[in-house]
Amino acid sequence: MNRFFVDKDQIIKDRIEIRGKDVKHIKDVLRLRKKDRIEVLSEGRIYISEIMDLDSDKVSVFILDSFMGENEPPIDLLLFQGLAKGEKMDFIIQKCTEIGVKEIYPLITSRTVVKIKDVKKEQKKVERWRVVAEEAAKQSKRDIIPRIHNIIDFKRMVDILKDEENIIIPYEMERESTLKDALKEAKGNRVSIIIGPEGGFDEKEIELIKGIGGKPVTLGPRILRTETAGILTLSIVLYELGDLGVRR
Repeated sequence: MNRFFVDKDQIIKDRIEIRGKDVKHIKDVLRLRKKDRIEVLSEGRIYISEIMDLDSDKVSVFILDSFMGENEPPIDLLLFQGLAKGEKMDFIIQKCTEIGVKEIYPLITSRTVVKIKDVKKEQKKVERWRVVAEEAAKQSKRDIIPRIHNIIDFKRMVDILKDEENIIIPYEMERESTLKDALKEAKGNRVSIIIGPEGGFDEKEIELIKGIGGKPVTLGPRILRTETAGILTLSIVLYELGDLGVRR
């Protein structure tokens, strides 16, 4: 069944009103009709629904059954991703959504190649990234859409992370501590991962992260692109602590 996400206020007793861009997609792209069944999700709950009416501005469905989804990882993964050039950010957000990330913070560091010149233009990028995340969440059968935050700078990230326990930062200059070592010390069910931009991290930035308990780790002898490092790190963390593999 096709899957769509709605806000809680669109659920009215035993009915749901789907609005916005999904209306056109349902009617003109998927060509769904009355009596067709779809999955509607809100706050991790799945509503098996049947289409009742298709209007110009909304699609009304009747709830047949509902239950909590089981497709989300048992740990919350937060990704602080250094801004990447061109369409690389779209790729990163799409693939990390498929893997299971919960929140993504686009990050400006001292060596970020991408420069923020027009705040309104950059906000349009954030809105596009949110659309990318939603489409990837639908395709991969996620029970939620990962939250894509507004672009933040390094100082703001440090403020956000200062009370977090599991902070991992892959760093090409680290030679001893591995990701596996860091995960052995992980506590709770929340892991924050910081990935540098194309230019990498400044040494002072690494010291700031270490000052709030962050753990620089090596990902091996090969230098990875920024769009590869996050995907690899998320995958390993989920393999070690989460649900990648056979469900038992």
